[in-house]
Amino acid sequence: MHRTRSGFSSALAPLLTLAAAILPVATDAQPSYSRVPPAGASAVTKSADSVPGHANAPAPASDVGAGGGASGSVGPTGAGLSGKVYARFLLPQDWLLLASLPGDQYQTGSRSPTNLGFQTVFTMRAFGQKVRASLNGYKMGYWPAEKGRVRSDAYRNPDGFVEVTRENEDTRVSEHFRLRDFVSHGQENVWPKYLVIREPLLDKLELVIQDLNAHGINAEGMRIRSGFRTPARNSAVRGEGSARDSRHQFGDAVDVFIDQEGTGRMSDLNGDGKVNFNDVKLILAAVERVEAKYPELVGGTGLYTGRSGSFAHIDVRGVRARWVRGVRRPRPTRSASAKKSPSKAVAAKTPSKPPAKSAATKSAATKPAPKTKAPVKTASR
Repeated sequence: MHRTRSGFSSALAPLLTLAAAILPVATDAQPSYSRVPPAGASAVTKSADSVPGHANAPAPASDVGAGGGASGSVGPTGAGLSGKVYARFLLPQDWLLLASLPGDQYQTGSRSPTNLGFQTVFTMRAFGQKVRASLNGYKMGYWPAEKGRVRSDAYRNPDGFVEVTRENEDTRVSEHFRLRDFVSHGQENVWPKYLVIREPLLDKLELVIQDLNAHGINAEGMRIRSGFRTPARNSAVRGEGSARDSRHQFGDAVDVFIDQEGTGRMSDLNGDGKVNFNDVKLILAAVERVEAKYPELVGGTGLYTGRSGSFAHIDVRGVRARWVRGVRRPRPTRSASAKKSPSKAVAAKTPSKPPAKSAATKSAATKPAPKTKAPVKTASR
């Protein structure tokens, strides 16, 4: 995976145009979006996954410090509905299509990724480059569609993978997140790594952070507990509550928590002195407001709490889904149950006695049964 520059020299433009006419074009490209509507048949974007951005493209943003806050930036500095998405993920043929647009439009740079608000464009490796369960020695496993288990079009195989190296893992893909935040757990010493990530997910996370901040909750410390998950990794954590066809495998889901103190765990967001389910519900409230305003980012939200900490699952699967895990209802006290059903409580303490047997029944039971003579056996002919 290489960090590809957005501009091409004028000498290469005719060659790329010729290559675009010769090479086969994928009909369903990796989900991505741009600031402007598709321009003719050469459009890269997929309308079902398109997220419009701001009408005016801002200047490229400066890098953001490790603490998560922007350094010297004012207002929107990226792409997307949030204006804070800094990366785009394209297949090789998408670059050729971009270069083969009418010369005046491309050569002036009006459709270059930088002018669209993207600071970095990643060229993905196609899904077909995966050999069985691995890609370049990185174990991935098998997606549900490879096993003939396709629930809907949303569960088809990913179109491609972003290659993560030691050199590019710190690349910022949005204002608050870097590429390394989304890498699947495990295989720490294997390089390069590969992941699937969708730009609408980055947009939704940034919008949730904006919403929480606007409602007086400091969400600058939002951290990703689990981002992309290879099918092999997903199978390994099934016992921890992971779904068989988890959206984490498709690059459009994350588990997040808000760490305001740098402890590595969920913070007390509502200020009641406790860290529990009520804090996670504040994230859900922000997701509800974001989805109401931007229906194109609708998805699933799950709330989790337990010994490993509290966190929220957020995805952009395209349909609304809600669930809760780890919340136990308090058991009623003995006094409360006694007040509700006093007759049952008394009946349970004093079990009923069996009915007394009559004298005739007793005498009949004590008398031995009369003896009978054994039948005489006769030989059969």
